[in-house]
Amino acid sequence: MTENEAVFEFSVGNDVTDERYALAMERVSGISDEHLENKEFDDYFHAVKDFILMIDETYKWSENGGKDNDSLEELKARNKKLYSDILPENYDKSYGNPVYACNRLGETFGKILSSLYFELRSMIANAFELQKYEIVIRTELFLEVYGAFVQASAYGKLPEYEDVRQIMYWFYSDYAEEERMVRFAQIVNPEKDYFRDIIMNSDLTDIRYLYKFGEYISDNEIKTAQHLIEMSEEEIDKIATTFTEGYRIGFAATGKDISIKSTASVIYILGFERIIKKAVLNFEKIGLKSGIYRFIPSNFYMGGSARRNACHGAIPNKQFDYDHKDDDGLFLDAALVNRRLEAVRAAGEKYKKEAKLYGGPAVLEGFGEVPFSPEQKKEAIHLSDEQSKLLSGYKIQASLIQNEYIIGKERSFTIISFPVPDIGEQYEAIFDETVKINTLDYNLYQNIQKKIIDALDEAKYVTVKGMGDNRTDIKVMLHEIKDKEKETNFENCVADVNIPVGEVFTSPVLAGTSGILHVSGVYLMGLYFKDLEIKFKDGCIEDYNCANFITEEDNKNYIKQNILYNHDTLPIGEFAIGTNTTAYTFARKFNIADKLDILIAEKTGPHFAVGDTCYSYEEDNDTFNFDGKRHIAKENEISSKRKTDPDKAYFSCHTDITIPYDELGEIRAVREDGTGITIIENGRFVLPGTEELNKPLDE
Repeated sequence: MTENEAVFEFSVGNDVTDERYALAMERVSGISDEHLENKEFDDYFHAVKDFILMIDETYKWSENGGKDNDSLEELKARNKKLYSDILPENYDKSYGNPVYACNRLGETFGKILSSLYFELRSMIANAFELQKYEIVIRTELFLEVYGAFVQASAYGKLPEYEDVRQIMYWFYSDYAEEERMVRFAQIVNPEKDYFRDIIMNSDLTDIRYLYKFGEYISDNEIKTAQHLIEMSEEEIDKIATTFTEGYRIGFAATGKDISIKSTASVIYILGFERIIKKAVLNFEKIGLKSGIYRFIPSNFYMGGSARRNACHGAIPNKQFDYDHKDDDGLFLDAALVNRRLEAVRAAGEKYKKEAKLYGGPAVLEGFGEVPFSPEQKKEAIHLSDEQSKLLSGYKIQASLIQNEYIIGKERSFTIISFPVPDIGEQYEAIFDETVKINTLDYNLYQNIQKKIIDALDEAKYVTVKGMGDNRTDIKVMLHEIKDKEKETNFENCVADVNIPVGEVFTSPVLAGTSGILHVSGVYLMGLYFKDLEIKFKDGCIEDYNCANFITEEDNKNYIKQNILYNHDTLPIGEFAIGTNTTAYTFARKFNIADKLDILIAEKTGPHFAVGDTCYSYEEDNDTFNFDGKRHIAKENEISSKRKTDPDKAYFSCHTDITIPYDELGEIRAVREDGTGITIIENGRFVLPGTEELNKPLDE
């Protein structure tokens, strides 16, 4: 048996798995004739039993070809039934909602049983992909927890909470390595690929194909697919080629050899399959096989974030994901962290040959969905301070280990984004304009940005100030350039890894970089931040606040969880000036500035990224601008520790925060002698040679 077959067996099954599956489903069916003395808990276990039996029925339906033979109406009805319980209109009475679970079952058991239900819902994807073993282990987990309640009920009481918690704790410990193996194989060794098979072998003009994935399907995915059906092959080819060429150029621009790679990941949201199919074919032409893996809503993968970082359909209920992002708080301790790190290492060792051949991800994102600002629930599980530090430490250590196998300095990536129909009635027009923005002539920007970089390279530091109600006032220190003929502080960024064109960026010196960063409103990783203010001292976050919630405590916790990712502080990893005024004008024209993807938004004004630099794990690779100048600003005082104290060099996060032009008073490059060169004043480019950038602003 090969290693690939071993992992496939784990996911799909063998004779032993078949027997375990049959026994588990028989036992679950038997719950129908049983009742616990406590009515509330009896109701919970019967509700979850019904869900598991629906999973069993879905597995058999999928196995027998239902995905290919059912009518569109039947597929829609099945899809709605699978996800109905957690949809916003039903969430108030769902055990997936920790508020409802705690009200019904009490806070002691409500939280943990709601978390159990969250884990079990990941079996929807397993049923579609015929991953019998994944269903077995989760169903057995449910039965073990149920058995604890049955045994206690015989004595007229409830089980000890710690006994139930231990059952779930050991589930996440025992299967940590196997789950990591499967996921790592999907990334670096995509021999068997469920998504790719659907994309490449389905009739993409028949909307029924969307329901084969097992993801929740909304009007967004349907209308996106329909819009792409109406586009010509030439239009699809242009978009897909921009996408895949960005990936190829990303290797070339950084001097990396793409010819030594044989695989790449394609990550996207459902509805864009015509583009993805062409992209897969484009990658094949340059010797890369595409792996397309789904996001799994499971405690094995959440890691304190509600962001879906792999392929997915519509998100049935963003509040559901947010409510369970910290379910690790039930179990996380030093032993479990060590177990997970062992799993990362084991997966890397098993697939180290394949990992060496992995080129990195190509990501197609969507933007324009209905804005989401989460509700903070005391009933949801929250990490303790100690657990937050453990989780942050785990992410850092896991990234260091993974970088030994997927070597950062040898891989690349690309990201592009397009609107989804939720963006409004002008969706088609917005989509077409986005295509134009994503395919702008990079030569124009490259030459203008050189003038900006030449001015910035005169400076010791840069000052950035807001105007109007924007309170930004920050000083950004730059590295010393010893040879201005051959060196530069700023990268001239065009349409390669980050599409569209339009920014110059650097990694600032932290010492002396201080002040206030403020934006009136911004969406970061799909979450809205109102009146966000961050104070920096010597390049690191000193204080922060926003106005999303009534209490300062809730506002600070919201930022710490979703921008600092539970670190006590983060450095400024990047300072950039966005130059894509066409994108800025486009956003104002359609009144969608608050819905832009960060890829576009970061090009519409200066931005600061907190966390790692843009050159994480690649600091020692020489990179050059098109004029031949070498970038010298590839590290800061923290990332420079990578050789002596790597645990303290990285944070495994990088979040861009953009100040829009209409809130920007001034960007000024200040020389050693105190004289300066103004780049932007009152939201307009004033540096000689950059006037072309103001034309879209005047339209």
